[in-house]
Amino acid sequence: MVMTTKRWRIEKPDETIVKTFQKELNIPSISAKILAARGFDTVESARAFLNIDEKSIHDPFLLHGMQQAVDRIHQAINNDEKILVYGDYDADGITSTSVMMTVLRDLGANAAHKIPNRFTDGYGPNERLFREAHSNGFQLIITVDNGISGNHEVQVAKELGMDVIVTDHHEIGEELPPADVIIHPRHPEGNYPYGELAGVGVAFKVAHALYGDYPKHLLEFVAIGTVADLVPLLDENRYLVKQGILALQKSSRPSIKALSTVTSTKQNEITEETIGFSFGPRLNALGRLGDANPGVDFLLEEDQASATTMANLLNDKNKERQGIVSDITEQAVAMVENIDEISNSQVLVIAEEGWNPGVVGIVASRLVEKYYKPTIILCIDTEKGIAKGSARSIEGFNMYQELAKNREILPAFGGHPMAAGMTLAMEDVDELRERLNQQARACLTEDDLIPILQVDIPLKIDEIDTDSIAEVRELAPFGMSFSKPIYGIEDVHIQSMRKIGANEDHMKMEIGQPNATIDAVGFHKGYLVDELTYGINVSFAGDLQINEWNGRKKPQFMISDVRTDEWQLFDLRGIRQVARWLQTVPVEEATFIAFKPDTMQFYESLIPKQIIPYSDELVIENVSPYIVLLDMPQDVHNLEALLSSVKPTRVYAHFYIPDSHYFDGMPTREQFGWYYTFLNKRREFHLRQHLNDLAKHKGWSRDMLIFMTEVFFELGFVTIENGLAKIVEDAPKKQLTSAVAYKKRTQQMDLEQTLLYAPYKDLREWFDARLTAQTVSEEEQ
Repeated sequence: MVMTTKRWRIEKPDETIVKTFQKELNIPSISAKILAARGFDTVESARAFLNIDEKSIHDPFLLHGMQQAVDRIHQAINNDEKILVYGDYDADGITSTSVMMTVLRDLGANAAHKIPNRFTDGYGPNERLFREAHSNGFQLIITVDNGISGNHEVQVAKELGMDVIVTDHHEIGEELPPADVIIHPRHPEGNYPYGELAGVGVAFKVAHALYGDYPKHLLEFVAIGTVADLVPLLDENRYLVKQGILALQKSSRPSIKALSTVTSTKQNEITEETIGFSFGPRLNALGRLGDANPGVDFLLEEDQASATTMANLLNDKNKERQGIVSDITEQAVAMVENIDEISNSQVLVIAEEGWNPGVVGIVASRLVEKYYKPTIILCIDTEKGIAKGSARSIEGFNMYQELAKNREILPAFGGHPMAAGMTLAMEDVDELRERLNQQARACLTEDDLIPILQVDIPLKIDEIDTDSIAEVRELAPFGMSFSKPIYGIEDVHIQSMRKIGANEDHMKMEIGQPNATIDAVGFHKGYLVDELTYGINVSFAGDLQINEWNGRKKPQFMISDVRTDEWQLFDLRGIRQVARWLQTVPVEEATFIAFKPDTMQFYESLIPKQIIPYSDELVIENVSPYIVLLDMPQDVHNLEALLSSVKPTRVYAHFYIPDSHYFDGMPTREQFGWYYTFLNKRREFHLRQHLNDLAKHKGWSRDMLIFMTEVFFELGFVTIENGLAKIVEDAPKKQLTSAVAYKKRTQQMDLEQTLLYAPYKDLREWFDARLTAQTVSEEEQ
């Protein structure tokens, strides 16, 4: 049994809807299943989604205040007023600033940009920076991707005589800032058709209104900012990103070409995943480590050599960020592993002085992945006496609501169910941990602390081909509210499997169902080759990919998780080198069992774990569900009793025997007869001196002659003394089969045939019959 560490939730799309979509939309079953799983239930809604076009772009003047904003900006341009574009330090903020700077420059504005420093200025409008802008002669401030919560700072700007236009998409508080104009897709006095634009989407709408025409040349920025900010990829966002990705693939911008080069991306193959995992993190790295303003300069750079230099800077910053994240994660993990009050808590609250506050959210996510517990990572500032950080949560624990129960020790916090940020007094960190732990114990069950794998597109292998995989890309982009599918292939058989890679870290398989097979690859899953066996039903979760090699294209399943509920038999028979088979056994989890004392003596120095001798009094509590059968039982009933008691989920069958009789066979009656006649004629025979010569003369094995002599001895046909065998005169007639040695050899040969020399399939069936019988018996009770 392979025990996945996750709870699989396998969703089954409505088959009627799937078949209707296939027929009416002329799409493969995989695409139809994805649409059904994403909530589309009519052909009309699915067709509209598939055929999204420029009609999805809403009139920018539907945004409340847009006309006033456009009038004020044109007035500033006409009067040569200095305009400050005030952005945010993440990828959405950088691209928003780039969009606004582009349109202002194109219209001849006297404009500059400013992005606050995360560490010295904090998030959003900053009074010091606004006063500095005033002293530098700026008359109009346009915020992008921030400002909706900057009530005090906007008031200061107004008092200084500057006008302020706020463009933002974040949550609106109870009171709006006193800006001259607020452009927000969810403005309480507005009725804009779509409220989930990213900050760059709002800036793009302003640019659209200022140009008076749809600014396609800004779509690259919109795609980067929208994907990186994790807003829903539906409605207008979906069209903007879809078109933006196409623009990125063909872009002549030096910055995009440089980003593609530095990330080893083929520009014509850019996707939303390229943005999310390559472009976005490099832009974000600037703001996480310090000044994000160079990000805007980079995106707007017109010289290729300069853009390449700046792209390398972004890459270096990202590597630096990765190193910092790794260091803090390592320290945080060490604290979880070594500090009881942290490790024993249902909510991990970890604080340390000197940690970079720009990356603690990433660290919190890493720990949630590792421990699957709600996690808060805090940076302690001893000079200010505060702890500041980020939280990430799991399903079932609403982080925002649980933090809200502790307002008296959380003077500043915000967020949503799965993520939050906060500031508190450093002396209250332990108190917060204790409170949240108690709250978690009240609302989280043991199952809640097992990570969930949502398998939402179950497939049969015969549905999968290169054409259907290619058509799935027509549904892209995937992201928030239209998540990338996780495919499941249930109850397949492994046709072949092997470890691949220089260090054999990875795995390649062929898996099959009746009449269909597919190649499957598991990166960093080479260990599964030692945990999976043939002949069982296995389920796989993962992604689909087209593998192209030497001009030939084949579908390929990329494995993310594996599950089987069946017991497994691992065949270690005949492998003499202990080190070779021992490395395939999970030693710490397994119980090594020996039926014979000689086996224990033989292996005790070779196996780094205690060997348990089999006996009728074996304490089952000491036996794990992973058992290693080192040798053959003396009686098959011993093994059957063991299986009945332990009910193993894994059986490692080694069945070592020092001397096998199976291939020697049982001497025939003629052989017994000849040997008895030979002894009778000689009357006595010196075994030690002449046995080898007799074996050579007859072409028999020495062991066979010793066995026949033992049978004669047990039946009273001969006596043996000091190696001399003598015929017993007038010995009573007895059946050869009545000798104990004869019975033991027969039993041993039968056991060897059943357990040691049987084909794997037959051996598994033997075990399966006994383990299945136990299960049926238990169900009947």
